[in-house]
Amino acid sequence: MRRAGKTGKSSSVDMALQDEHAIWLEAIAKERDRAAFAKLFRYYAPRLKAFAMKGGLSAEEAEEIMQEALVTLWRKADRFDRTKAAASTWIFTIVRNKRIDYLRREKRPDLKAEDFLHMETEEPAADISFADRQQANTIRDRMTSLPADQLVVIRKAFFEDKSHSEVASELGLPLGTVKSRIRLALARMRGMMEKE
Repeated sequence: MRRAGKTGKSSSVDMALQDEHAIWLEAIAKERDRAAFAKLFRYYAPRLKAFAMKGGLSAEEAEEIMQEALVTLWRKADRFDRTKAAASTWIFTIVRNKRIDYLRREKRPDLKAEDFLHMETEEPAADISFADRQQANTIRDRMTSLPADQLVVIRKAFFEDKSHSEVASELGLPLGTVKSRIRLALARMRGMMEKE
């Protein structure tokens, strides 16, 4: 989706970025490619959180929505179709839908359909460089440096395709504890990625 005021050069950069993101999504869908997920995580996690916060959620609520969206991305990457939507559109739609679901669950009075009609669904223009494949593999490998309690919930949520509730039930933990451990693990992973 092209926004007004973009130059041809910026548009071609955006197209290349979308192609790369689509390739990563397809790698997750076909091969459960953790390196591709790490790249998408690095790029989208802060943008998804900011997008959710722009929609009126607190930082903690936005973090939870972002986590749920990334779990959904991992689980449902096979539903992405580049002929129907750009990678970013598909990913931001997941967050938008998670936000709507969250607000409905919370029964907040500020939930109105028109709130979602004017929200920007594309990420900001590409202005950051990406880690190369070796760096993404290093990040994936560093997952093993997570504390055992965080590692087990991350593995179950992301690699065994279990919901937070299923993880809580399986491990005999309160749902809040599972969410907290996932949040801490993702923050630690993000910190490791930023140091790379």
